[in-house]
Amino acid sequence: MKKGIVFKLFVLTTALCILILATIFFGQTVFFKQYYVHQKVKNVKASLETFAQNYVNQDNHSLDIGRLEQEFYREHNTWVTVLDEFGNVKESSDDSIEVTINEVSHDNFAAKTIIIPLYSFSDFEEIRQGNEFLRKGNDIVIQGLRKGTEVIPYIISTDNFAVTWENNRLAKKEHELLPNEKGSEDLNNTKFPTLFLFGTITKTMLPAKNEATRFIYTNHLFLDRIKAFQADLLLKNEEEAAATLEGTYEENDIKYKQFVTAIKDQEGKDAYIFAMTSLQPVDEAIRMIQDYYLYIIVFVLVLILLASFYFSKGIASPLLRINQMTKKITELDFSEKLPITTKDEIGDLSRNINELSDTLNSYIQKLQQDIEKEKQLENTRKEFISGVSHELKTPLSVIQSCLSILKDGVANHKRDYYFSAMENEVKRMDLLIVDMLELAKYESGTYKMKLDTFRIDTVIEQSCEKLYNDIAHKQLSLNVSLAPIEVVANKLRIEQVIVNFINNAIRYTPEGNSINISMTEEQESVKVCIENTGVHIPSVQIEKIWDRFYRGEVSRHRASGGTGLGLAISKKILELHGVSYGANNTVDGVLFFFFLEKRKIPSK
Repeated sequence: MKKGIVFKLFVLTTALCILILATIFFGQTVFFKQYYVHQKVKNVKASLETFAQNYVNQDNHSLDIGRLEQEFYREHNTWVTVLDEFGNVKESSDDSIEVTINEVSHDNFAAKTIIIPLYSFSDFEEIRQGNEFLRKGNDIVIQGLRKGTEVIPYIISTDNFAVTWENNRLAKKEHELLPNEKGSEDLNNTKFPTLFLFGTITKTMLPAKNEATRFIYTNHLFLDRIKAFQADLLLKNEEEAAATLEGTYEENDIKYKQFVTAIKDQEGKDAYIFAMTSLQPVDEAIRMIQDYYLYIIVFVLVLILLASFYFSKGIASPLLRINQMTKKITELDFSEKLPITTKDEIGDLSRNINELSDTLNSYIQKLQQDIEKEKQLENTRKEFISGVSHELKTPLSVIQSCLSILKDGVANHKRDYYFSAMENEVKRMDLLIVDMLELAKYESGTYKMKLDTFRIDTVIEQSCEKLYNDIAHKQLSLNVSLAPIEVVANKLRIEQVIVNFINNAIRYTPEGNSINISMTEEQESVKVCIENTGVHIPSVQIEKIWDRFYRGEVSRHRASGGTGLGLAISKKILELHGVSYGANNTVDGVLFFFFLEKRKIPSK
């Protein structure tokens, strides 16, 4: 039976691990490449937005597009440049020639000077200073496209056509440039007619033989993609051109991703951010993962077999210990505990059985405690009934005596005195009943304390003013040290606590001594302290002062005043607030204290 469990767990665990391994392998070989490409494209697009902002925000005096291109490639391994509205590379005048059109060439362009960037021609890498064909003063023939008053050259040659350079992307589509056999002279024609212009080189701006050219000119594939984009931009309609703005291209078995973003340059003209990045690192990473998995799969399979075997035995072993433990529980033996060595269902089961054992054991002990508690409750009931009887018996005896005296007609001259005495006893009984009802309300468990925000120092000052006559009657000094602090509590009930504490201090402070009231501000709370001097509470009684009907003096003499419920009511009020409170002897007397939560000031 046990071997069957181990075997089943072994087979199931092995199959599950192999399934997970196969899923991971399949996911990485099928979906990882798409995810990698997606993330790379996403990152490049975000970087191109930053590049466009940097380009547009630079003023013309400090503009260095070549530096931006080189820094962008160094940081993102992506070639990038800015093209004008005709698809020409921006700031390409350093590798160009200046040509003045002859008057016999074309009426609309006669005597006009144009700048021809040379990067778009096939033999651009051979164009250096000293090139015989491009010397100043040489005559050349230009074949180009016309857009309004602008010319976009795509073939230049000597006047005898001995040497010819061409933009191969535009030249291959020459048949698309001619709207009819004769060409069109209409400047407003929707197609761009081909022009043949004759001109003279007036200025050459070429790099020296050993001088490095612009960074992007070193990538022939990038230049070829720029020329292809320019051809699509000039020869296709907007919908067809938009379809070729971005795409994936393959060259020499390496895939490249092209990005084109339309912007407005510093002059408000149309321009394009043109970029191209290689996807070769993606393919290399995929091939590396595939090769790596051939080795790792064998290792992981061996590891799966070993791990599954020991894992199966590890699960079966605690089941045997659990079986032994449950047998002992049925015999009410709770002394043994299961070791919890794992954080899985077996560990949870072991923990639950241990908790069950502890719970059963605790219930048995709790039954004994409940018996003791019931005895204590019975004693408490007896004390409560005794206290209530004592408190009510005295005023009733006084009233009965006064009524007997008045009924017998004895001491009629003191009639008002006896009526006053009976009235005081009735008031005392009424106060006692009110306190008892209020205490019962707090102990019912259904009373909800409503909280608000108020100044605790103001409440203390108002409470002192109410009790000023009592303080002055006993010739007591009142020392108050307060701070303006707002707290969150029930103002009426906290005032009741403060009045009870101060009344208690007045009652037990000998004449001529002092009462000290202070506040201590902490990080999230405030501590309110009320200290009466001159007397101490015996340490054995310090915890009993919060009990109902308890007084410090054993005689419970009525001259000390109060119903014996003030501190019990205060205790319940503070417990309903969920705050700490207490009382302890000090050097000079007894200190009563409680804490309140400060109002939280919202952070700016």
